[in-house]
Amino acid sequence: MNFDIVIIGAGISGAGAGYALAPSRKVLLLEGESQPGYHSTGRSAAVYEPNLGNATVRAFNIASGPFLKAPPAAFAEAPLVTPRGELTICDGENRPALDRMLALDGLGGNAVREISLEEAAALVPVFRREEMRWAAYEPGVMDLDVHAIHRGYLKGFAASGGKLLCDAPVTRIERRDGLWQIAAGSETVAAPLVINAAGAWADSVAALAGLSPLGLQPKRRTAVILPPPDGYDVRPWPVLGVAGDEAYMNSQSGKLLASPGDETPVEPQDVQPEEMDVAVLVDWIERRTTIQVRRIERRWAGLRTFAPDRGPVAGEDPAAPGFWWLAGQGGYGIMMSESLGRSLAALILEGELPRDVRALGVTAEALGPERLRR
Repeated sequence: MNFDIVIIGAGISGAGAGYALAPSRKVLLLEGESQPGYHSTGRSAAVYEPNLGNATVRAFNIASGPFLKAPPAAFAEAPLVTPRGELTICDGENRPALDRMLALDGLGGNAVREISLEEAAALVPVFRREEMRWAAYEPGVMDLDVHAIHRGYLKGFAASGGKLLCDAPVTRIERRDGLWQIAAGSETVAAPLVINAAGAWADSVAALAGLSPLGLQPKRRTAVILPPPDGYDVRPWPVLGVAGDEAYMNSQSGKLLASPGDETPVEPQDVQPEEMDVAVLVDWIERRTTIQVRRIERRWAGLRTFAPDRGPVAGEDPAAPGFWWLAGQGGYGIMMSESLGRSLAALILEGELPRDVRALGVTAEALGPERLRR
């Protein structure tokens, strides 16, 4: 089978790129698992918070905002974002961390303001006030419906004529007669252009094509679901974090979702939660709040893959014409997916980034894989 473009990986990034490219090109999405988004996208509980990440990440977060807040009418049946807010409390040792957060006030239209501990306790009444001195609130943080976003990309991709092939792990990639020949599952497909959106496996996919790795590192992130504490309706609670800590807690469907914020380097795999990470999280919850964790209803882990400079990689490999990278989104792939997929499509189809992304200071050179090989 011949296509104009083959995308390897049908997670949120590959699906977003496919959504942007399928209206004008014949595109195939290859997925090694039985369902798209199994390893990272399907295990993500994301929020829209544009001030997260480095400057490049923040630019893509901001650029995706208009689409996430007002997608095309046929994209999804319900809103992709819902109001949540985020409360950050701070003890006497970590004021600089809180000040760095307050310095981002207004970024992407999101206000961040310092509030009193009394106001903070009205938002989340269970944090231990005796250890805290300051608090800040970001009302514009929103929950993201990850499943609806991913499904919307795939639905729009199919509606534009795109083809999805699952259970098709890539085992061989070679270039012959101006085409990339790709063996995937029981199929062999060909295209002049291939996009490596394989997430944690992106360096491995590049190796199949004879290319050197970029140093992409998968990292484990753990999460749990807890029952709500007795006597509290947690549904209106914002995300709760502590300045200087990596852990956080959020309300989800009337229960509590919490994570230690771990970033443990691992090999690409079907990652599972480690008891030590869960224990660290339970300790954090009981030290920072009055909640006593008696039962964990669910626990899981997912992969977040980072480039060495923690910026996304989106561009053509200078060592292999027609081989494009779309990887290294870290923990921000859901937020960035629309603008990053649209940007890669613009680079392929038009040779330059979209105007709104360029206006935010992003350059093709800052995204390209060559920056990581210098």
